[in-house]
Amino acid sequence: MAHFHLAWELGGDSAHAGRLRVAAQALRARGHAVSLSVRDLALARRLLGDLDVTMLQAPLWLHGAAQHASSLAEIMLSSGYREAQGLDGLVRGWRSMLTLLKPDVLVAEFAPTALLAARTLDIPAAAIGAGFTLPPPGQPLPNFRPWEAVDLARLAGAEMHILKVMNAVLVHHGGVPYVQAADALLGRQHFLCAWAETDHYGRAPESQQWFGPAFVTPPGAAPQWPPGHGHKVFVYLRQEHPAHVAVLHALVMEGCRVLCYQPEVAAGAVPPVHATSLAYARGPVDLAAALAESRICVSQAGEGTVAHALLAAVPLLLLPTQLERYLLAARLEQAGVAVNGGRLPATVDWRSVVRSLLMDGRTLMAARGVATRHSGFSNAQMAERLAGRLELLAASA
Repeated sequence: MAHFHLAWELGGDSAHAGRLRVAAQALRARGHAVSLSVRDLALARRLLGDLDVTMLQAPLWLHGAAQHASSLAEIMLSSGYREAQGLDGLVRGWRSMLTLLKPDVLVAEFAPTALLAARTLDIPAAAIGAGFTLPPPGQPLPNFRPWEAVDLARLAGAEMHILKVMNAVLVHHGGVPYVQAADALLGRQHFLCAWAETDHYGRAPESQQWFGPAFVTPPGAAPQWPPGHGHKVFVYLRQEHPAHVAVLHALVMEGCRVLCYQPEVAAGAVPPVHATSLAYARGPVDLAAALAESRICVSQAGEGTVAHALLAAVPLLLLPTQLERYLLAARLEQAGVAVNGGRLPATVDWRSVVRSLLMDGRTLMAARGVATRHSGFSNAQMAERLAGRLELLAASA
């Protein structure tokens, strides 16, 4: 049996840890040894703590963070890739970890420096991700913000700079230089844990092998809907979103029966809206059960909620607060299954938005089309397929 080391270096979303969990469980079930290095040990403790594996703190850049980055290159510039000496310090940390652990394969979840270190040690490496962290190979790194007046020369300069810095470190440690910056994020092989409809970069469905989303769904209680006869709407919306009160008001005013899981309220905060047709869940809700009865779903474009809604053919109102989720919301709006609330102006008639989702049959038909294309999908089958491909990489070493 092989030893797989799973690494997460960049990005703060819990979905990164969730994908590591899915991969780790599948590999362990097939008899392999697994170890992990993670960006956030506290978050990993919550999502991965019941896994009996070695878990280490990933080497991280502690001297700055990306400010309004418009490409993966700009994220990497602010994560230790600005000059060779700093990057070399991170690489040496990863090299020491990998030398001690002696894995047969490295599996990277947004961990470019781990991939770089593995390249210097000639360790087979694969990258997994939802799409955002796995850019199209053989192309310049995509511009995240095409709707803004981004200086494309600046983006090209950032990409050339990180490529120069990475290759200086690679050559210093006897590694083969990268040809393009995208190579640094893809490993020897990369596995898109997404569907074409959820790909942040809009790649053609026939151009890729899509494994489907890899997400962790915590156990939840059976949905307890408020009484009445209106459309059932499931809402998973944190109070950090500035429109959360207005959207809840709009749903109530449009006669919907709303079941809202708001973590702040579940933890004891005062509910922001009171109505007989609005019920607040006391904890996480069984997503599959709730969405099986819902006419629409309102969320901040979290991967697990979106995947459950698509499988249930439920149109979405998405209110993202992060760039990665905004791009996902934009793609789902292009697919005709969602409204991307993030692109709407500051003053929005949310009742009109809700009414259009309830009344427009085209959105419902598009959602049903996506659900039909992915009927039969299960996270367990996806994990088995991914583990099988990782085994092939280990066997070819």
